[in-house]
Amino acid sequence: MKNIFDQQITDELVNRINKLSAETNPKWGKMAVAQMLAHCNVTYEMAFENKHPKPSGFVKLMLKLFVKNTVVNEKPYKSNSQTAPAFIIKDDKDFVAEKSRLLNYIKKTQELGADHFENKESLSFGALNKNEWNNMFYKHLDHHLNQFGV
Repeated sequence: MKNIFDQQITDELVNRINKLSAETNPKWGKMAVAQMLAHCNVTYEMAFENKHPKPSGFVKLMLKLFVKNTVVNEKPYKSNSQTAPAFIIKDDKDFVAEKSRLLNYIKKTQELGADHFENKESLSFGALNKNEWNNMFYKHLDHHLNQFGV
């Protein structure tokens, strides 16, 4: 798994994102490109913002038991994988605004560095180590950038 905390990998992701346009169509799935960017922003919102509700104890336990490993391991997501309700973007989004937000989140993540994320609490999964955070961030972005052919 590539290391999102590495400047070279961050630059690669930024270059891939910059290849997108508001008219880029997906290879699979139903999201428009602006919705995909907004969808990718949710991961960072959950890490940096206080705008998503914390799952209840039972729901968090179920997420830790049945979802966490899929999200933080190094195995790529399958096309058309099921997504959590908080990540479903139904309304139209502004491509430029969502792209800018995502680029800023990626930059912030890289600047904070891996050590910032060691044992940092995840909204859904509890404390994660820096490798789990890396895998969650990178794998999700890579999946959706591949979805849009970049």
